[in-house]
Parts: sequence; C-alpha cells; structure tokens
Amino acid sequence: MEEQKKVPASQAAASSEVRLQRQIILPNDVQEVPRMAEFIETVCDEAGVDMATAMQLNLAIEEAVVNVMNYAYPAGTQGEVSLSASVQGDTITFVLSDSGTPFDPTAQEDADTSLSAEDRPIGGLGIFLVKQLMDSVIYERTEGKNILTLTKKLVGIPL
Repeated sequence: MEEQKKVPASQAAASSEVRLQRQIILPNDVQEVPRMAEFIETVCDEAGVDMATAMQLNLAIEEAVVNVMNYAYPAGTQGEVSLSASVQGDTITFVLSDSGTPFDPTAQEDADTSLSAEDRPIGGLGIFLVKQLMDSVIYERTEGKNILTLTKKLVGIPL
C-alpha cells in the first residue's frame, strides 16, 4: 500500500509562490541569440530543469525570439525584445514582448507536416514547433506590445 504524505499548508502555499524570476532585454539583432541562449540555460540551471527539457525550451524560445528579431520591426529599424522567465510551482513561464508590428502567431494555421517540404507553403513551421514543445502558447496585444506567453509543466522538479 502506498503511503500518502500530507503537505503542511505553509509548504503547499510556498509551492505556488514564484521561486525564480529573471529578465533580459535584447536588441532585435540575431547576433544576440547566444546571449539569449545563455539566459535560458542559466534560468533552467537555477530552476533544476533537466537537460532534455532545457533543450526543448531553448529551441522553442529561440524560434519565437528570432521571429521577432527578423520580422517585428521594419528593416533597418532598431527595437527591443524583452524576455522574462519565472518558475512557479511546477511550471516555467517565458514571456516575450516587443513593440513591433502587431502579429498573433497563434492565429496562424498549423503547418501541414504531412506534405513534403516542396509542397508545403513557406512559413508556419516555427510556431508549429513552438506549440509542440510548450504546454501553452498565448498571444495578446496590450498597450502597443506583442506579448507571447509560453508555459511548460516541469516533471520531477521539487516544489
């Protein structure tokens, strides 16, 4: 028979508190991707995220950030991409925001991966990948900003 442990109310409340919060602001320049990757790696290390999940997070977030860097601002225009990370309970959340052209990547149809690369229209594969790797992808346009919230449940992380 499996023994069940009762979690004290104070510990249960603590598990829903934000236990990690970080932010980085990058210029819209793909040369900054290594800094972003280092930021994600640091967050994952501090949160105790396993290597496989950390790699998935890095891939999904890099895809989203590079799309903003390449497409959110008109060519030759400088802009910023803000990336914040937080861990609350067993969930890690990354919030990507920019002041670029309004664009809801979640409104795009999923790429038809049953078609060959030659038959598939260009575009859409990146957000499809992000949706596959993350548990939740939510877009909103607030106060002139694109805000993309990416969340993932963490398995085996102590609360």
